[in-house]
Amino acid sequence: MLGKNIKQLRQEKHVKQETLAEAIGVSAQAVSKWETGASEPDISLLPKLAGYFGVSIDELFEVPHAEEMERIRNMLYAERRINPKTFDRSVEYLERRIKDGPDDAEVLTALAALYNHRAHSDHETASYYAQRALECDTKNDNDSWNTWKEYREANNAPCGDEWFDNHFSVIRYLEGFLAKQPENRTALLSLIECLLSDYRYTEAEQYIEHLKGDYAYLCYRGKLAFEKGDRTAAQEYWEQAVVKYPKVWQTYDHLGEGYRRLGMPEKALEAFERSFTVQEAPHCTDGLFAKAQIHEQLGDYDSAIEEYRRIIAHLRGEHGITDGEEIDYELREIERLKQLAGKNE
Repeated sequence: MLGKNIKQLRQEKHVKQETLAEAIGVSAQAVSKWETGASEPDISLLPKLAGYFGVSIDELFEVPHAEEMERIRNMLYAERRINPKTFDRSVEYLERRIKDGPDDAEVLTALAALYNHRAHSDHETASYYAQRALECDTKNDNDSWNTWKEYREANNAPCGDEWFDNHFSVIRYLEGFLAKQPENRTALLSLIECLLSDYRYTEAEQYIEHLKGDYAYLCYRGKLAFEKGDRTAAQEYWEQAVVKYPKVWQTYDHLGEGYRRLGMPEKALEAFERSFTVQEAPHCTDGLFAKAQIHEQLGDYDSAIEEYRRIIAHLRGEHGITDGEEIDYELREIERLKQLAGKNE
C-alpha cells in the first residue's frame, strides 16, 4: 500500500514525480518504481516523505480510504465481537478523517455503527452473566432485584417504570430534526413509533397525517387504532393497506405484525411469507425471521429451523454472504431450536 499511498498523496498535492523526487533527494525513476510497486523507499526516507505530504509515517502505510471503509463495513457485518485493538484502530482512523472532514456523514455513521456494535456485544455479554447470576441466586431479595435490573438493561427490556422506559429525549431530538428537515421520512416514521410507544396518541396522530398518499399512512393508522384499543379498525386499516398497495412488501410486513398482535398467528405467517415473496431479489429476510419466531412460539421447532435455513440460503445465494456473524447467528438459532425440539420429544 505504501506505493499506492505515495501516488495518491502526490496527486492530491498536484505535484509531478520529478517535483517530489527533487524535494526528498531521489531520482524521478525511483519515485516511479515506488508508485508501481517495483520497489519501496528506504526506511530513512519515510520521515522526509511524511513531512513533505504533511502526514504521519503510519498514515503512509494506510490503505486507501474507500478500502478502509469497506473493511470496516465488512467487519461490522461479519464479526460478532470486534477485537478491542481492531476497534480502537478503526476508531482512531475514523476520528482522524473527521478532523479533515467534520461533515463526512459516511465516516460519522461508521463511528456510530462501531460504538453500537460494541454496545450490542457488551450487552450480549452482560446478559449472559446476569442470567448466570439469576440462575445461581435462589433468594428474592434486593440483590436479586439488582440482578434483574442488569438483565433488563442488557436486553433493552422494559422495567415498568414509565419515567425510565419512555423516549422523551429521542422524541425531543426528532421533533427538532424534523423542524429543520420536514421531508425526512425516516425521521418522521421514527418519531411516530416513539410517540406510539409512549402512549402519546394525539401527537402521533398529527404526524401520521403527514403520511397521506404513502402506504405507511394506512399502516400507522392501524397501529394507532390498535394502541387505542380499537382492534376491528386496526385490522381494517392493515388489510386496506395491502389491497391498495399490493406490490409494496412493507404493507404485508405491517399486516403480519398486526395479525401477530391480534393473536392470529396463522394469518401472520401467511402475511410474512407474502412480504418475502412479493419482493424482487435480493430479498430482505425480515419476514422469514418473523415466521421463525412465530413457529417457535407455536412450538413448531422444525418449521422455525426451516425458516432459518431459508435465511442462510438467501444470504449465501443472493447477498454473497458465506460466513461471519450474519450466518453464524442463524446457525446458533438452529442448534438452540434442535435442543428445544429434543427436550420436547
